[in-house]
Amino acid sequence: WLLVYPDTYEVGLPNQGLQILYEILNECTDACAERTYAPWGDLELLLRKEGLPLFSLETLAPAGGFDVICFNLSAELVYTNLLACIALAGVPVRAEHREADAPLVVVGGHCTYNPEPLADFVDAFVIGDGEEVVGEMTEVISRWKTSGKPDREGVLRELATVTGVYVPSLYDVTYDGPRLVAITPRVPAAPEVIEKRTVADLADWPYPKEQLVPLMEVVHDRLNVEIFR
Repeated sequence: WLLVYPDTYEVGLPNQGLQILYEILNECTDACAERTYAPWGDLELLLRKEGLPLFSLETLAPAGGFDVICFNLSAELVYTNLLACIALAGVPVRAEHREADAPLVVVGGHCTYNPEPLADFVDAFVIGDGEEVVGEMTEVISRWKTSGKPDREGVLRELATVTGVYVPSLYDVTYDGPRLVAITPRVPAAPEVIEKRTVADLADWPYPKEQLVPLMEVVHDRLNVEIFR
């Protein structure tokens, strides 16, 4: 998994949600996670000029080489940063143009409660808390990878059976002008209602146990402790 906070390092490093998923995934025996953040404008221009991809912080691995590129979407103002990061990764921006073995673009966070503005660009949205669902998704993605990634729609249909996961490509969306009228499943695997994932007791998920320490001054330069959600 490549966990992406679609804002600069100074803003994204303190984010609690990304730190929690980072630790949970790296404790798994069948998964690992690295991080990246949206580059400042001057670095983005330089990456494009030199033909260099967005890369991970830990091993400098190209973003397009990961199985999953997962964004934490906390504010509508970073929607354009999300699209820029997908493009910098060398992945087609629109989901319909991605090849079978292209990374899955997954989005979680507050803004997923209104997923449709980004539905054309995202393979799967996670609605609600991510602690439990990320492991269930990893099992599905692991089977897809082990089988050689033969069928992209197949793995998306299987992800849609995970509670809390919304796969836009499996639904028909009806508009009346700018107003959203209906979202209708077009395959049996897609549920009519996406149920929000909720961690009932935070004591069962005492994360992060080890805080990520910044390499420079960040906007929230302090220790965060989550006492309720």
